[in-house]
Amino acid sequence: MSLSPEQKQEIVSAYQIHETDTGSADLQVAMLTERINRLSLHLRSNKKDYSSQRGLMKMIGQRKRLLGYIYKHDRDRYRNLIQRLGIRG
Repeated sequence: MSLSPEQKQEIVSAYQIHETDTGSADLQVAMLTERINRLSLHLRSNKKDYSSQRGLMKMIGQRKRLLGYIYKHDRDRYRNLIQRLGIRG
């Protein structure tokens, strides 16, 4: 359920803010969203995998905190990011 290096590089190139960006909040949210989507697919077929459910909840909480940080600092960037990722409604 982890991302391959090629998939990570694809996400980095799509969501980086500047040329050397490897860990901005936007990029972290995009990585977490991809991992959340993959884990959600896994849990649809493995309903009793409770340790993965716990990991999913932790990832969702982390993404929520990062989105709160982005919202607090730049609301236009926040709106653009959630629209690009297709989350929050």
